Parts: sequence; C-alpha cells; structure tokens
Amino acid sequence: MIDARSTPTVIVVGAASRDLVEDDSRGWRLGGGVSYSALTTARLGLPTGAIIGVDRAAASAAEIDLLREAGVDVHLVALDHGPVFVNLERPAGRLQLCEERSDPVPIDAVPAAWREAPGWILAPVAAELPAAWADVPSSEALVALGWQGLLRDLVPGEPTHHLAPHPDRIVRRADLVGLSRDDVERDTELADLYALLRPGASLAVTHGDQGGLVVHGSRGPAAADLELRHYPAIRSHGAIDPTGAGDVFLAALAAARIQPRLVGGRIGQGFDLLLAAAAASLVLEGPGMLGVPTREAVRERMADARRRLVTTSPHSRS
Repeated sequence: MIDARSTPTVIVVGAASRDLVEDDSRGWRLGGGVSYSALTTARLGLPTGAIIGVDRAAASAAEIDLLREAGVDVHLVALDHGPVFVNLERPAGRLQLCEERSDPVPIDAVPAAWREAPGWILAPVAAELPAAWADVPSSEALVALGWQGLLRDLVPGEPTHHLAPHPDRIVRRADLVGLSRDDVERDTELADLYALLRPGASLAVTHGDQGGLVVHGSRGPAAADLELRHYPAIRSHGAIDPTGAGDVFLAALAAARIQPRLVGGRIGQGFDLLLAAAAASLVLEGPGMLGVPTREAVRERMADARRRLVTTSPHSRS
C-alpha cells in the first residue's frame, strides 16, 4: 500500500461502472477504464494511486479489494449515481445500453501529495470528468486519456450513441490519447481527429484483432505532417471477455511512456506497443478484471510474439 503522503508514479481517475451480467451472483460486474487501468499499471509494477467514483453498490465490490491486493492506493469518491451499462456482444459488434448515468468526479478528491505525480491516466467511462481535470496534473506530467468516455451520449434506457469528436480541454492537455476505431464514424479522418490534440501528442487508434495505428504530429495537424505507425495485434489463446481490452492497452502503453525502463528504454523500437498489445491480448482470456495480466505473463506473451515474428519472417527462411 502506498503511503497517502507520498506521490505514486501514476494516478488513474474515473468512475467505476457496473456492467449488468447474468453470470455473477450480484447481477453485475465492476468495470470502467479506471478499474482496468489501475490494475494494469499496478501489476506492471508502477506505484499506482486510483481516484474512483463509486455508487453505493460499487463501493463494496470485491474488485475494489482486487485493486488493493495488487498494491493500488484506492481513494473512493461516493457518487449518488454511478454509470451502469448492459453490454450485448453481437456478430456486428458490441451494443451497449445505458441503465444509469454518472455524477461527476470532483477535482478536490485528489490528495495534495498526489498532484505532483509524473504520470496520469484520465479514464472517463461516462463523461464524468469535468474539463477542470485538465488543470490538475502538473505541467511536467505525462497525461494519458481514454477518449471513448468523453464521446458517449448517454440516456438511461437507451443504447449508447457516439458523440462527434469536438474541442475539449482534457483532450488538448493529454500527451497520449487512446481511441477505438469503433468509437467514431467510419468516414472520420485521422487528420481531423489529431487536429483536436495538442501538437506533439500521440493518438493510439485500436482496431481489435487488426491491430491499430499510432499517430504522431511533430509539426502540425495537416495529413502531410502526421507520422503513422501500424502495430499488429497479438492473438489471444482463447478469448472469453473483450471488456477492458482497450483500457488495458492504453494503460500499458502509458506505463511504458511514463516509466520507459519497463521496456528497457526501447520506445523507439516499438516495445511500448508490443507491451500494450501483449497485455491487451491477455485480458481477453479471463472474465472481467480477473483477466488483467501480471507483469510476468505480459513478458512471456511479448517473448512469444517476438519468436513468432522471427519464425514467420521471410528473412528467417532458407
């Protein structure tokens, strides 16, 4: 457990969602980007603090104890209303229904000693982080953002609808922004998305088992100024639950950027993306947060992926 008077390496912020399911005796399972992200960074070895908005039911969830057991310093923020969803998996993709919206998570929930943390993951799931959160991390901190949670139009009793990406102070503050290709309309241009970020930030666009892209702009938002780097997905060994894969990917990628020694400093060689893809492939293999992998499991999956790459490379054949 981290001393509340000390500064963790990474702070994760957001509301814990309750996802209604039939295979849990409670009738729901705890989720949300804050839950998956904090467990990921802690299991990768980063001292982690988590500010988690919870409704009354979520406050006593066993998954909160799972975070504490992993070493996360958990600060719960009581919400009258927390996000509640129903996720329906279909051949055409996931259909998400909103059962309950979320109250905002206030910025005064941050312990004073935590404000100088070198790394932050802002992980909204239901637009519960007001724009003022953009000013909470120090100017020197690396800030990662799960953009999906700011792009949801939530009406209780109705399917979740996408909001078009728009100017946002939190997006503009972030150094690393994560987004699924399914979170925006198919005709959305990468240059238009990147134009909403600050110059020099990175945009990670995931696309399931097709891998994804990391977009970086060093000069400006025009398409000609963007650097695109494709990364391949790493295959799971028997997928069980896709929930949280994007959150785990972003958290692992952020962890490598915040603490490069996690990948031996080999960011330029793409080891941060290899780490993130390996972690995301593993989380699919367990139900809910139980699938979030250990550091050892991620290393093994990375090594296996590298061996497969060497074996299938044309240069390895005689």
